[in-house]
Amino acid sequence: MTAPTGTLVHICTDDQWRAARAAGTRIPETYDADGFVHLSTTEQVHLPANRWYAGSTDLVLLYLDPSRLGAEVRWEPGVPGDPDAMLFPHLYGPIPVAAVTAARSYRPDDTGVFGPPR
Repeated sequence: MTAPTGTLVHICTDDQWRAARAAGTRIPETYDADGFVHLSTTEQVHLPANRWYAGSTDLVLLYLDPSRLGAEVRWEPGVPGDPDAMLFPHLYGPIPVAAVTAARSYRPDDTGVFGPPR
């Protein structure tokens, strides 16, 4: 299996992004349990958005510069049910705010479903 190409993105809420900017890093609540930060490419970000954030209307996509992350990114399988060849980027360290090149609102469509970002 090879790593997919595409921009790396991280999903968080508006409040979490504000807190990360104040702290200088983004460390998700799941970091201690998982040991990494969940990332996606722009082509696959709708999958975890619909799986974990269904019904949310306050999401932000953080677009990341991989050269500024300061920790290893491993491309690993997602969850059962994802295509076998689909790998997701996992960051083995916190996200430095300096690695964020853009932050854009990410809202579901009128039916509540997230699609690929525009």
